[in-house]
Amino acid sequence: MDVIRFTLNGQSVEERGIAPTTTLLNYLRHRGLTGTKEGCAEGDCGACTVALLEEAPDGTGRWRAVNSCLVLLPMLQGREVVTVEGIADGDRAHPAQTAMVQNLGSQCGYCTPGVVMSLFEATYRSDLDEAWKLDDQMCGNLCRCTGYRPIRDAAKAVAGTRPRDRFLERAAVRAGQGMKLAYAAGVQRYFNPVSVGELCELLDTHPEARIVSGGTDLCLEVTKKRRELPLLISVEGVPELRRMERRPEALVLGAAASLSDVEAFTRESCPPLHRMLRYFASRQIKNRGTLGGNVCNASPIGDTPPVLLALGASVTLRRSSGTRTVPLDAFFLDYRKTALQAGEFLESVTIPSIPAGARAAAYKVSRRRELDISAVAAGFFVVTDDAGRVTEARLAYGGMAAIPRRAAGAEAALRGQPWNEASVEKAVAALAKDFTPISDLRASAWYRATVAGNLLRGFHLETRDQHVPHLPQRPNATLHLQPSPGGQS
Repeated sequence: MDVIRFTLNGQSVEERGIAPTTTLLNYLRHRGLTGTKEGCAEGDCGACTVALLEEAPDGTGRWRAVNSCLVLLPMLQGREVVTVEGIADGDRAHPAQTAMVQNLGSQCGYCTPGVVMSLFEATYRSDLDEAWKLDDQMCGNLCRCTGYRPIRDAAKAVAGTRPRDRFLERAAVRAGQGMKLAYAAGVQRYFNPVSVGELCELLDTHPEARIVSGGTDLCLEVTKKRRELPLLISVEGVPELRRMERRPEALVLGAAASLSDVEAFTRESCPPLHRMLRYFASRQIKNRGTLGGNVCNASPIGDTPPVLLALGASVTLRRSSGTRTVPLDAFFLDYRKTALQAGEFLESVTIPSIPAGARAAAYKVSRRRELDISAVAAGFFVVTDDAGRVTEARLAYGGMAAIPRRAAGAEAALRGQPWNEASVEKAVAALAKDFTPISDLRASAWYRATVAGNLLRGFHLETRDQHVPHLPQRPNATLHLQPSPGGQS
């Protein structure tokens, strides 16, 4: 099948012969839909935001704001996408547009279409019940002219109102049908299997293929390095890889589960991972990025590996001949190198349940609170006995070495010692032998080493009274939603 079929602003589209590494942003602008802007071409500014109808874990559809600069055209197979030009109902503006006008949320207007599309997603969400969630919804849209107070007022006016319109009706049906695709244009090929069996067969035939899901990392090779990737196999159409399961002994998270879904799923079942995902990136990035992608790119500054290492996670790797389980601390071999073999893919991540009484938390330090790459990330897990002595310690860091790695010396310094300030100081001193960080544009080596120690000190202070801290909540953090014009809520 050499045809990409999708729906754009309510109209069926078929495309042939277009390079599979064509971004949705460039495609839209060449079609004359120039309301979608290019600002950074790397998912940082939000000017290119559009809405994609995706399948929720319950099988129904939901609208999700995404960065069109990081979506390749074949990723739309069998889906619906809406741009700022397609949300009005004739001459009647969409509530997201009306809210921006009424709250004076636009000045120069360059960022406004992307802001409106983030408001569009907020309009149809049913879980925007706390102030931090509204901040999270909008943190991926930069605006240098207006300032964020009127934009936030607009978001508050429409969040969760869910008007009974054609978009809510479309979200009530199953999304993502007909995603199977075998596409070629020139020397480039793109496959989108829809089952684990098909994926295994494709990797047997094409072990050299690059695996992609949300594309939030891989697409930067297209937009920034201008690479023409010859062979891509997508896993986002494989439902088995999106499953998330809570078992008595562990959480099993599918590799292709979106980070926004993992964030919601782990709020009560795994607060340390949930808290890391809160500050991981913008809503647009989390709607597309996946847990498996963040693990498999093996970045030394990836945000989820440190907390997963601290929690004792393992990964299940699959190929046509079967599966194998690898502890995560044996998965990272070297800079950007993992234990994955040719023809093999990451199927799921398993996180053991946090024992009662264990102390666990995750931290991220970056120049911006959200939507920034970390200078240092950390995940900590400590268990003490009845006498208050440390029986188990896993201290993991990102940004401190060529791979995300545990601090073996600091862990050893803690074991058998009382969980107190003096013992923590000895562990902090041991970090100097565990890591030799480098200086780069994000942080100096001195800063990284200092922050690494301070995070461990902070973990000790934070977990004295609440062993597994949740997201910090501001006073009056409940978001009071406005009723929709039609009376829906």
